[in-house]
Amino acid sequence: MKTSIQPRYRRILLKLSGEALGGEAGFGINAREIQSMAEQVREVRDLGVEVVVVLGGGNIFRGLAGSEKGIERATGDYMGMLATIINSLALQDALEKLGVATRVQTAIAMPQVAETFIRRRAVRHLEKGRVVIFGGGTGNPYFSTDTAAALRATEIGAEVILKATKVDGIYESDPKKDPAARRYPQITYLECLQKQLKVMDATAFSLCMDNKMPIIVFDFFKPHNLKRVVLGESVGTVVTG
Repeated sequence: MKTSIQPRYRRILLKLSGEALGGEAGFGINAREIQSMAEQVREVRDLGVEVVVVLGGGNIFRGLAGSEKGIERATGDYMGMLATIINSLALQDALEKLGVATRVQTAIAMPQVAETFIRRRAVRHLEKGRVVIFGGGTGNPYFSTDTAAALRATEIGAEVILKATKVDGIYESDPKKDPAARRYPQITYLECLQKQLKVMDATAFSLCMDNKMPIIVFDFFKPHNLKRVVLGESVGTVVTG
């Protein structure tokens, strides 16, 4: 059901970490957490916003961590890509139980499980009001899901990347270690690079900077925060040119 409230953004890409699906433990799939995620996504979809989601896979397997334990890096990265697809299917299930039409598209072809990524088809799904979840990263080893988010956001014409975190924005230092750390309400790409603030990995960040794709880093775990961001409220930190 759509409301009369006019959202600031028409098409968004939501980047969720895999660890977020694991709840406090940070691993596995926590049914309560994924239900909460699905409810927030439905809330903005009901505003008429076209929603794309990219999920990480760190709650199941992280390729870089695997390579440190002896698994060949490319193999580990492919294992991580499969983990993101498992998470994508879990989120799809939660959304459809809420009555939200959803499609999963994967960068690695597996037609029995999900559609293979086709840009035009993804855009068409969005135009029909479906939430599209991109799994499998970029389909290439050595690239993170942050890079996949930056790439897909640019490809499908998203207006903004909403990077969901457990903190309410970007700070000058770790707020857990430094309670006096200052939060930036807005910051430029260049300032992030100069201050070495870890917004996204370098490849993802370069893609956003080159394509003038704004990033909003916000606390996804505060109720209704996603909706507040989409409505243009001052939530989190905005990274722009």
